[in-house]
This record gives sequence, structure tokens and C-alpha cells, in this order.
Amino acid sequence: MARHIRSPLAALAAAAAVVALSLVSAAPATAHGRPGPGHGPGSPSSTRLYTPPPNEGAVAQIKQLVKDRRYADAKAVTKMVATPQAVWFTSGTPKEVRKAVEKTVKGARHQRAVPVIVAYNLPYRDCSQYSAGGALDTASYLAWIDGLAKGIGTSEAIVVLEPDGLGIIPWYTSITGATEWCQPAEADPATAASDRFAQLNGAVDRLSALPNVRLYLDGTHSAWLGVGDVADRLHKAGVEKADGFFLNVSNYELSERQAKFASWISQCLWYGTNDAEGGWRLGHFDYCASQYYPADPNDFSTWGLTDQWYVENVTNAANPPAGPEVLKHAVVDTSRNGQGPWTPPADHPEGDPQVWCNPPDRGLGLRPTTSTGDPYVDAYLWIKIPGESDGQCTRWAPDGGIDPVRGYADPAAGQWFPQMALELVHNANPPLGGHRS
Repeated sequence: MARHIRSPLAALAAAAAVVALSLVSAAPATAHGRPGPGHGPGSPSSTRLYTPPPNEGAVAQIKQLVKDRRYADAKAVTKMVATPQAVWFTSGTPKEVRKAVEKTVKGARHQRAVPVIVAYNLPYRDCSQYSAGGALDTASYLAWIDGLAKGIGTSEAIVVLEPDGLGIIPWYTSITGATEWCQPAEADPATAASDRFAQLNGAVDRLSALPNVRLYLDGTHSAWLGVGDVADRLHKAGVEKADGFFLNVSNYELSERQAKFASWISQCLWYGTNDAEGGWRLGHFDYCASQYYPADPNDFSTWGLTDQWYVENVTNAANPPAGPEVLKHAVVDTSRNGQGPWTPPADHPEGDPQVWCNPPDRGLGLRPTTSTGDPYVDAYLWIKIPGESDGQCTRWAPDGGIDPVRGYADPAAGQWFPQMALELVHNANPPLGGHRS
């Protein structure tokens, strides 16, 4: 009887111990100087990545699960939050963000680990939707970036610069001639797009100057912008001064597709900046093959057609790159893509199904690592915090106030979503207890 009574306390203590262990007993990082995401099969070991303190909602859920004697679920959620993941910085004065970043890099040093830092404060971020907010103008944004950069200082860090920052540009006309759907009334249509590129270039200049930072810009994901459009936006944002780009942040696209997409963007960036043969390719990112042509985006077996285009136009081109190691690389968010993207019910009412917004029955993906085995992918990371809500999704029923798929209101963006947290651990792929070989 006594053992039975103590079992909830023992389970809670065990769960707490897992979290504590992940935060204080990390092994030394393998990188020296600049942090060392791996560059393919030759990478001998993986950089230790930082595990931040868990969301308070996660701690409360673990306690409740133990109280309800759901010990396996408590252990699974504990294991999820005890996995290395990013730290997001989204607001505050320059002084406030500097102090907050200093606290994170100090915690990472204590673990002898490298933090993944997300800068998310652009004016008109998320086009003033679920994650609305951001700095008021270019000057205040770059002052904020200065604060963030001072907080990092000479410490090692992987910096993810502005998710959606290039995927959603206010009043932008793309390389394809398409006009961006994001047209906030308070933004100046004549300058909003150029302001965005000025903001990102300014941020790249400041962050790339730090001695031990690896910096990545927004590359969207393989079910969004085409390769040429992504490459053109990255070029305009100053990716040449950064280490590369990130893919799939807060999304669910499969890792194998992101790795392929990364290789194409990387090669397209080279193609559009190759000045050989009179420079006829310069600026022509629109010539690049993509997931949309000659490949079929819905049939992965056809993606080899686009691979072949890059063999013919990059590998076998005049003045070809020496290899993937000299090109820009990607980091991929695998925090929730273990089951791939959600397919809404075929009979759903007319309207936006918001497939990106708290879709049901998704799972954790590949565990964070900088030893990827892929020459174009520096790291698989948990950038979106798994278990945190994407927003109060209403899908095709915007006036209903609830998520019609789930039958209740979702938490606001960034708040802990207990039901989704359990879905992620139950549907993890590989299973949460497994590991990458």
C-alpha cells in the first residue's frame, strides 16, 4: 500500500529529474570557434545543442498527468521538453532583449552547449495575423537587433533570423510577377517591400559580424514558394553574408523533401550569381528548376527530374562550384513533421483549412542534431517549440470562435496546447524513445 501511495510522487520526481538532467548535465560541445553544424557524412560528431527551461504550461501538464496517474504520458511529455530546442525573442527594448539573450547564452555555457536563437520582431511580422507584433519601423528594428547581437557577443549561437520574414513580404511583387497577398493598410505600398529587405540586410550585417554565430535566413518550405522565388528573395536579403537558410519552421513538411529542396535552393543561389560565359545567368533565379517544374510537387518520384536539371546546369556548367561545401546550406525544423503535413477532410466547407495551424494527429520528427549525413543540411533542429499553439485556428468557420476540426477553441499563439503536446509525443516518428542511427 505504501509503495502504491508513493508512486505518483516517484513518477513526478522522475519526470522532474529528466528535465533537470537535460538542463545541467550536458557533455561538452564538439565545435571550436564557429559552432559546427555537420556538413555531411564526413562530419565526425555532433555539436551539443542547448535545452532551455520548459514552458510553464508543459510543467503544469506533466504535474497533472502524474496526478491523474498517466505516468507514461508524463514521461513522454517530459522527454519532449527535455530535448534541445530554440529560444524565441519576439519583443522588448534593445536593453531588454540584450539582457534576455545574455541569460540564454549564459545558460547554454552552463550546459556547454550551443543555443538556437530565433529573432522574430520584424515590422508587420506574420502580416499582422496570429503572431502579429514586431518593431514599429526600420530604425527601431535594427536597434533591437543591435541589442540582440550585444547579448550574444562572442558566444557561440545558431541564429534563425525572422521566420516568415521572406515568405510573407508586405506589398511585394515576386520574381514571377505575382503580387503578395499581404497588403496591410498601415504599410506604405511604395516602400514596404524595400523596407523589409533593408531591415533584413541590416540584421545580416550586424549578426554575421559576430565571431561565433552561424546565421540562417527564411527559405520557407517545399510546399510554399518555388526555388527561384526563394533564391531571389534570399539574395536580396543578403544571404551571401550569412551561412544559409532555414526551412519548414513551424510547419509539417517531410524532412526528405526539405533536404531535396535545400539542395536546389543552394544550387539556384549559385546559378543566379554565376558570372561565367558573360554572366548571362546573373539575376536569373527564375530560370531555376523547382518542386513545381519539371517535378510534380505532389509526386515525389518525379523530383529526380529537377535533380537532373541541376546536374546539367550547375554540376556540369561553366565555372561549376567545387561541391556542396562551398554553397549555402540549410537547417530544417523537424519539431512537428514526423507524420508529415495534414490533409483536411475532403468534404470540409468552403474556406481556408489552415493546414499549418494546429493540425491534428501530427508527431515529433527527427531529433535535433548537427550531424545530418546530408551535404546541404547543416542541422535538424526543433525551432518551433513543440507543444506551443500556432494560434486560435478557426479554419473555414472564421465566425465560430472554435477550431471546427477539434471542436473547441485553440490556445492563443505561443501558449501551451496540452492536447497537441500529447498528439506529438504519441505520433513521434521516430518514436520518442528511439534515436537516429
